[in-house]
Amino acid sequence: MESLFLCETRLEPLAELLQKVNPSVPVYTASQALMDDIAGFPIHRGILACARKGDALPIDHFLSAKRLLLLNQISNHDNVGAAFRNAAAFGAESVLLDAESCDPLYRKAIRVSSGASLWLPYHHGGSGLDQVETLKSAGFEIWAMTPRAKAEPLHRLNPPKKLAILLGAEGPGLPEALIQAARPVRIPMRAGFDSVNVATAGAITLAHVFNAN
Repeated sequence: MESLFLCETRLEPLAELLQKVNPSVPVYTASQALMDDIAGFPIHRGILACARKGDALPIDHFLSAKRLLLLNQISNHDNVGAAFRNAAAFGAESVLLDAESCDPLYRKAIRVSSGASLWLPYHHGGSGLDQVETLKSAGFEIWAMTPRAKAEPLHRLNPPKKLAILLGAEGPGLPEALIQAARPVRIPMRAGFDSVNVATAGAITLAHVFNAN
């Protein structure tokens, strides 16, 4: 974190947290009206910060994990943010995104994640197929979430020791090659309705695994 910019009225409520900030980090303050002018929108709740990304984590960093969430070709920041929030809530140790997925540190993704994308470790880059093959070589079972009728119903499955849950973009879903490389799993739903929002599908699957632990 390089600097903080706070509304004057936030200093007192945040006093305890501000004690934990490195003394070298400047803290600027202003009135709410001036903050809104500078930020250009009034939804920042009086707290803004400027920070730099840390070094990118390689995929090898995550091979000792037990529960991972994989995002493939998800370019919607709301969905990426919601996926991070669900991963944090239901105990996934990290999130892996392919190069075609959007940046989880984009402002809107951070906000929708409730800040989870700021602290939940992640890897971003490469192809989904390479990620799947690397994880399989490390002993992971990959559940490819798909609405296909022939896929195994989620509620009948017990999670393996090492599991990665793979989600694809809304509309096209997961590429055929990824489904073939993994274990196809579906969330049963009423006839005539084929799918739910990708973040919702992730939440249902993560909750099933979380409750089975």
